[in-house]
Amino acid sequence: MLLIHMESASTSVVVDLATGAPTLLYWGAPLGADVVLSTLSLALERPIAHGAMDVEAPISVVPEHGSGFPGRPGLAGHRRRGTAWSPRFQAHAHTLVARQLTVVARDLVADLELTTVITLDHVLRVQVTLTNLSSTERYLLDRLDTTLPLPAHAGELLQFTGRWTRELHPYRQAFEAGAYTAENRRGRTSHDHIPLIFAGTVGFSEWHGEVWGAHLAWSGNNHMLAEVLSDGRRYLQLGELLHPGEMALEPLASYNAPEVVATYSDSGLTPASWGFHRELRGRQTHPTTPRPVLLNTWEAVYFDHSTDRLKELAAAAAAIGVERFVLDDGWFGSRRNDRLGLGDWWVSREVYPDGLEPLISYVHSLGMEFGIWVEPEMVNPDSDLYRAHPDWALATEGYDPPLGRHQLVLNLANSDAYDYILDALDRLLRNHRISYVKWDMNRDHVQASAASGSAGTHEQTIALYRLLDALRDRHPTVEIESCSSGGARIDHEILRRTQRVWTSDCNDALERQVIQRGASMFVPPEIMGAHIGPTRSHTTGRRHSLGFRAATALFGHLGVEWNVLHLDEIERDGLAAVIALHKRFRTLLHTGDVVRFDSPDNAGLTHGVYSPNRQEGLISYAQLRSAMALAPPPLRLAGLTPTCLYRITHVRLPDEATERGPGRTRPEWLENGIFLFGHQLASHGLQLPVMNPESAMLIHILAEPTTTGPVTTGPVTTGP
Repeated sequence: MLLIHMESASTSVVVDLATGAPTLLYWGAPLGADVVLSTLSLALERPIAHGAMDVEAPISVVPEHGSGFPGRPGLAGHRRRGTAWSPRFQAHAHTLVARQLTVVARDLVADLELTTVITLDHVLRVQVTLTNLSSTERYLLDRLDTTLPLPAHAGELLQFTGRWTRELHPYRQAFEAGAYTAENRRGRTSHDHIPLIFAGTVGFSEWHGEVWGAHLAWSGNNHMLAEVLSDGRRYLQLGELLHPGEMALEPLASYNAPEVVATYSDSGLTPASWGFHRELRGRQTHPTTPRPVLLNTWEAVYFDHSTDRLKELAAAAAAIGVERFVLDDGWFGSRRNDRLGLGDWWVSREVYPDGLEPLISYVHSLGMEFGIWVEPEMVNPDSDLYRAHPDWALATEGYDPPLGRHQLVLNLANSDAYDYILDALDRLLRNHRISYVKWDMNRDHVQASAASGSAGTHEQTIALYRLLDALRDRHPTVEIESCSSGGARIDHEILRRTQRVWTSDCNDALERQVIQRGASMFVPPEIMGAHIGPTRSHTTGRRHSLGFRAATALFGHLGVEWNVLHLDEIERDGLAAVIALHKRFRTLLHTGDVVRFDSPDNAGLTHGVYSPNRQEGLISYAQLRSAMALAPPPLRLAGLTPTCLYRITHVRLPDEATERGPGRTRPEWLENGIFLFGHQLASHGLQLPVMNPESAMLIHILAEPTTTGPVTTGPVTTGP
């Protein structure tokens, strides 16, 4: 064995380099600088059981059928006549620079080279590249997946599923035998098979148990596998799903598999998710300026555009504290409804006879930024673009292409189509003072073929990245939001190029509580779009109080999707107060550590944000449904400094309703505040009031300047 120990503040990884493709011999809690690697390998050496191969094949980053691995190989492919289908790699070279290990392995029989880059900082990142060393023959690649071994005590899985307007719903299952697999062929990250999975000790929760999490940073087709082998070993495997014949490596060409981003915690899901958040926050592309509160025009006007009406909407938005005005669908070409005009990216003279500049100038005069909606990857058959270039659609020749939302996918891998879209968007941004682009993508890939006739989703995804990169190079100050029928394209690779994700097309606060909790597992609040919609939800028809909608949307990048021209005085003042409240806590919300808490009765959800130094926190408790108990249990808050004394106060929301029926339903601390130590909040906690279903409350936590000497942990006057 040749072992390398890599360590961060929360994680150790020991890599065996002698296995061809490297093997993660250990991935878990820090081992310390004094660990003896030879002793570790002896301690973990497995016996050879009767009936097994004489040498046990390791669960390497790319496990090999040719070495006797009984699970799914990490590499599948072949050359002509089916040769080179079962390679066996040998270690060739490696380098270790700072926290990055690069390992090269080769199979000179199959003429293939495998390069693995392993980085350990806030998270573990693994990226694998396959190179065809042959100078004469193609290699037909079916699959190249990254594999991470799990320990035997990882006995439970947590995955996420969903659909349009109901994304990122968690579900658990035992991880005891057999295999779990999920495959996504939609051409985007998807609503239903989100490439995110956690494994943990049985019963792991937000603050307890060991947790291993993995996410595939890729915006196209993907698949995941979690398997328990018959010999007791366990592993996760993630990679791009390639259609038959989609990836052919020409001589000396390479394929870069999507990066797998992984996290570990010995203290539950909440600390595990911090790794994902810190990975994103450490990137140069991550936004560092305050996230402007925005108003999106969609649910206010839909396709009914009028410059005068939009100016009135902008003035009303600015008056309540909105900082960015976003013009949604309907401003371009013949786009008066969702059946026509996609692809015709010029300002409609029918709707805007003087162009967009009068509206943009007015928005800027009110002190707001201007944003705009586009859907560049799509084309309507009823459009000038499609009538001129039907061959630019990402479809299969000889078949009548199926429509989705009355549209087709535009083949960005076609150089002419790519240049047309790049020029159109560049012209739009160059000729108008636009600081924000809502980039939508509303249709699955179906029978999506490249110009050669082979499957084209991989090329389309790469072309999308290239297009976004080109626009960012030309317009580096313009922020881009990734929207895809809501939350169908949320991943760490699209977030190298975008500064915001639209979490869901559903603004129903009840649905959003669960959706945003799921998103917070791998995305921090400042890039998670969260809007206050109208009293009656556009997608579900439910009605909710402003307080409940506000408490839900506060914990993200706040926006408004409500026709503020129709508000009465009470609603307008309430919404202005919510926006002011968000701005008061914006720095805390967008730089702190997200915290989530387990619910003992599943009737409510508790989450919030702690400042990194644990001096301040803002917590939300949402009563989702009625519980069997007449009163909710005390709220116990883990993760604060045990010896620090905190002042806890209730932050009142507009039209907040907590009382239900007669009796003493409101604990005294709600009115006067209370002092408690961090260890008290974690142990006995704080009694919540009786609350109506579909309501929420906020709690502010602030450390006292000193915690020494005698203290009184009773009520505190909070002032007016």
